[in-house]
Amino acid sequence: MNEPTRLSGAAAPVARLIDELHRLPGIGPKSAQRLAYHLLRASNEEAHALADAIVEVKEKIKLCSVCQNTTDVDPCLTCTDEARERGVICVVEEPLDILSIERTRGFSGLYHVLHGAISPMDGIGPEQLKIRELLERLRDGTVTEVIMATNPNLEGEATTMYMSRLLQPLGIKVTRLARGLPMGGDLEYADDLTLARALESRQEV
Repeated sequence: MNEPTRLSGAAAPVARLIDELHRLPGIGPKSAQRLAYHLLRASNEEAHALADAIVEVKEKIKLCSVCQNTTDVDPCLTCTDEARERGVICVVEEPLDILSIERTRGFSGLYHVLHGAISPMDGIGPEQLKIRELLERLRDGTVTEVIMATNPNLEGEATTMYMSRLLQPLGIKVTRLARGLPMGGDLEYADDLTLARALESRQEV
């Protein structure tokens, strides 16, 4: 295990906290230091509440056995919602993408999370994604359309084309989000209107 970076003037526990915060995505060295000293000034109750929330999410959150989204109940609330359209599945790369699409209030079907995208450069192939689980869901013939809502970048495009070749022989309509989304961007950062229009104007692959 790597030893935490010891900053000049920082006690060992503080240096360790800064080091751990710096491991989080999007947190640079300066941000890690600010967060660490903010927590140092926080009350014991606030610090314990944060620590408990982190432990709880690690202990209680799991993947839905149906759609592979993160959940604390299995199947998740979306999969068991009888009001949702059962014949359409929107396939996304990550759980955060579902939150983005749900904010648009423009989609009433079901979801499936792949947990990544095909990226040979990173050693990620179809076998590393939750594709087999999706195929299991399609066996009973209920689903007539799969919307590929992957990110508009090379990896997302490769994943969409692979899934299209895989699903079209099954007689399932495969569509993709319209090109209102910028190439190279992430769904997580798309504004609600752009994402809603992309859903409405989806195209067959």
